[in-house]
Amino acid sequence: MALKLSLVLILSIIILACSKNSTNPKDNDDNDPPPDTTNTWQLVWSDEFNYSGLPDSTKWNYDIGGHGWGNQELQYYEEKRIENSRVENGRLIIQARKESWKDGSQYTSARMVSRDKGDWLYGRFEIRAKLPSGRGTWPAIWMLPSRWNYGSGGWPDNGEIDIMEHVGYDMGNIHGSIHTNQYNHSIGTQKSGSIQIQDVSTNFHDYILEWYPDSMHFYVDETRYFTFNNEGTGWPVWPFDNQFHLILNTAVGGTWGGAQGVDDSIFPQKMEIDYVRVYSKTNYFD
Repeated sequence: MALKLSLVLILSIIILACSKNSTNPKDNDDNDPPPDTTNTWQLVWSDEFNYSGLPDSTKWNYDIGGHGWGNQELQYYEEKRIENSRVENGRLIIQARKESWKDGSQYTSARMVSRDKGDWLYGRFEIRAKLPSGRGTWPAIWMLPSRWNYGSGGWPDNGEIDIMEHVGYDMGNIHGSIHTNQYNHSIGTQKSGSIQIQDVSTNFHDYILEWYPDSMHFYVDETRYFTFNNEGTGWPVWPFDNQFHLILNTAVGGTWGGAQGVDDSIFPQKMEIDYVRVYSKTNYFD
């Protein structure tokens, strides 16, 4: 009996050891890889915000105005106004404020664009940010084409890439989306994914797009939560063979951000950007 017990004990130890060294297939799912951080990526453009004052004019332009921006947004986007866009303590601040402003607007903010100063076809886009909170806020990190040559010459025919969107009444729910002629929110066919991140307004996270000729992959930190593939059916599905530029903004209200109203008691609110980095792969996309 003692010998049998010893053999059982030895076998149990061997089985346990093997199980600890085995790999759970779900832990190495080829369909859910981490971001491609291999050394084949080469940094081609960045802003580390290691200065103070207005954003670097060699890298950023402004979109200006208060006409709703196609989404019934409430803010007026102002340019070169330190209260709405500034760099301090190594971070870009894009701040929405409750104040009477031009064209009857009751809120101000900023919309930073890299157009004509940072335009890219394919690559890895990494933006480290901390988001505003509260009902009525709608921060976004996204991309529009720098050349509009498909279909009607406008949206959505020429595409839109939303690397990160967040609405304050649904805290922590991060969205990534694409919009094209065939897939867009105006006809309810947009392609998108979402991921829950609990501390988006208290901690910084990396919002990442990896854009290839045949696919796009969206990440928060090391977690991929959405992929869109090139179906090979032409520009109505994949207009993403032109250069696009980055847009960073904090909107107020709108059809989505204001779907549950705006809490005026929360303002001012800001999105903080720790860095923006754009990578390419040498000869990879040639």
